[in-house]
Amino acid sequence: MRSLTTACRARPLALLVAGIVAAMMLPGSVSANPQFIGGDAVREFLDVGRTAVPRAECGPGSMPESGLQGDVPAADRDSGRSTQGYRCNMSMVGGYTGRGAGITSTSFEHCAYMGSFFPGNLFAEGRGVQVLDVADPANPRPTVTLTEPAMLGGTWESLKVHADRKLLVGTGVPAGVGVGYLSVYDISDCAYPRLLNPGAGTNLLMPLPITTHEAGFSPDGKTYWASGLTPGFVSAVDISDPANPRVIWQGLTGIESHGMGFSADGTRMYISALSGFTVLDVGAIQRREPAPQVRHLGRIFWTDGQATQHSIAVTYDGRPYLYTVDEGGSGGVKLIDVSDDTAPTVTTKIKLEINLPQNQDAAIGSSMGGGAFAYESHYCAADRPDDPTALACGWISSGIRVFDVRDPENIHEIAYFNPPARTGRFADLWNSPHALASVIGFPALGVIPAVRAVLEGDFDPSTALTSRTDNILGDLSTDWCMSPPEWRGDQLYVACADNGFMVLRLDNDVYSPPANQQSTVGS
Repeated sequence: MRSLTTACRARPLALLVAGIVAAMMLPGSVSANPQFIGGDAVREFLDVGRTAVPRAECGPGSMPESGLQGDVPAADRDSGRSTQGYRCNMSMVGGYTGRGAGITSTSFEHCAYMGSFFPGNLFAEGRGVQVLDVADPANPRPTVTLTEPAMLGGTWESLKVHADRKLLVGTGVPAGVGVGYLSVYDISDCAYPRLLNPGAGTNLLMPLPITTHEAGFSPDGKTYWASGLTPGFVSAVDISDPANPRVIWQGLTGIESHGMGFSADGTRMYISALSGFTVLDVGAIQRREPAPQVRHLGRIFWTDGQATQHSIAVTYDGRPYLYTVDEGGSGGVKLIDVSDDTAPTVTTKIKLEINLPQNQDAAIGSSMGGGAFAYESHYCAADRPDDPTALACGWISSGIRVFDVRDPENIHEIAYFNPPARTGRFADLWNSPHALASVIGFPALGVIPAVRAVLEGDFDPSTALTSRTDNILGDLSTDWCMSPPEWRGDQLYVACADNGFMVLRLDNDVYSPPANQQSTVGS
């Protein structure tokens, strides 16, 4: 007979599994209907990646992970080992913690812009978006703070830079969805951004008619696209004249809209949905045609991963592909052939060992108390758009992961850096979404793959039951690395929720920057 302690520990897990299975059986649940899609599409829809990319071979100076690739084991969290972090072929040059970093941050030249998270950023010094001068990578220093309404309202995943136009734009997103406020800055002097639109979008009495959660630039930087989640509402904001942003198109793209990516010419938009993305012809908007019409070209959905985040358009030998990231469901990153707009095809999947179906019990066991997100990918950056050689990703509780992607059929990990956990330091981290959201210590974004593993007989409850099972409130025993790591030669500018901004260097000759390196986030 199990002890009372073990039974109590099992209760949260049992309730979770029972609830999800019940929900899946409700008559109103959404399901794929093979009558409306072909056999190959059905197989792709149901396919689940079951192989991890090869591990990095750690060289001198490394402090490797102690368990599965990407895992922060319960023993390391309980003992305090996770407060030392893990590193493999990558080291920290310098950083600035401040009060933590919002969900996503961004950078330009030798400067970084730390995203804000509402309402925590209002309760500490440095309210708004903190600007850092990183001319000395070992000692990033704060210069000014951007305090316009959009910056104080929490920038969520909307804070983006267009390098060629030297523009920084962000919107206010207080709680999942924001309404109306957008600020545009000239960052020619990157350490001291200059507001360009004191009127529409910034003035509290002059909101724009938009909803936002995430946003991104068209490749030419003349359109700022804002997506507002449910019900798939998307707005195109013309910023050809940055002082006078104006909405030129709005529409519904589906039941949900998240992040995005664009073809190099700006005529194709890949808008993320619940689990997959939709291909839209936005050429009429790109060309500024009167009364522009946006055409739906194709869609791809999958069950292997949820809450699709964003896409990075790249080419291999001139053929167009996307690296597409799922922030839920252990979907990892997918390489997708988009040479046929009407029928995108998944060609390769990038997962860590902790993301595999057979390891979902271990993932639940170690991540309880770590927050709603656990070992999920979130935002990535390729080191150039054409024939990329490396992809760097923020993998939430698995830290920063770097992959060699020169051969898309032989992708392998070359380095990682999982920053030291700031366990128990809640009072120092008012701007950290991890600290503020840690009241939900349960790994909610891992529910669906855990249920799948149960149904397939791949889930061992004894592995899922650990010393952390009772820990339904967060303890910051890992960090959340959600921002795209931006390439700077052999260095990366990164931001993680609890550790703030960091400059990391790739060591041990695992990476040689290409001559035409161009950090590419996709939007």
